[in-house]
Amino acid sequence: MSELLITDNGPFRYLTLNRPEKRNALNDALVAALKQALREADADENLRAILISGAGKDFCSGADLSALQKISESNYEENLEDARSLSELFSIIRKVKIPVIAAVHGRALAGGCGLATGCDIVLSTETARFGYPEVKIGFVPAIVTAILRRNVSEKQAFELITQGFEFSATEAKSYGLVNRIFAEATFETDVKNYLTVYEKVSRSAVILSKKLLYEMDGMSFDDALELGAETNAAARMTDDCKAGIRRFFNK
Repeated sequence: MSELLITDNGPFRYLTLNRPEKRNALNDALVAALKQALREADADENLRAILISGAGKDFCSGADLSALQKISESNYEENLEDARSLSELFSIIRKVKIPVIAAVHGRALAGGCGLATGCDIVLSTETARFGYPEVKIGFVPAIVTAILRRNVSEKQAFELITQGFEFSATEAKSYGLVNRIFAEATFETDVKNYLTVYEKVSRSAVILSKKLLYEMDGMSFDDALELGAETNAAARMTDDCKAGIRRFFNK
């Protein structure tokens, strides 16, 4: 059985974590499959967005028990190599040209919450549960903190990573970690409808917008303005923009 199911629905690539009996816990094989699938999707010029979800009752419960066992038996250099492999997954998500969207149901805990947080957009059921509980076993949600710190306030991030409590979808939305909450009964349909927005807007403009947003991070105000000007000029040269202007004048 494949650890990751890959299907297309029109211009959308669905990546489904497929270890339901393990609550879709992350292991080396699943992380490797996700990275490969994201790279392949990034190279497909027909795709508009990527959706990551989980099979069964949960989105993702974090690290697999075998992965935790491996961590406990490895030395620093081995653990560093393993951690860098996981950090590469977050880097790929951010560098993929098109939106990467998490559809969270059930539990998204530890590495699973990190995976959702690492996506560009998070959609959630009303009953989903989130949390970074690593501190409870002496571990640290260290890699996702690079993204968490950019998504929420410093004080909120401090509380989340040092107390390790679970929180609801409504709380996650109030923190800025969830974009939209949909009813459990209609979640699949609501997610599909949400994705269709990316069929109606310019693909090239979305790609430029994602690149601009993340490249601005950490820039000075003047540098960010200059990057904005350069992106603005690049957008004007695209076929989508030229066609859009023609349609505007032909109304």
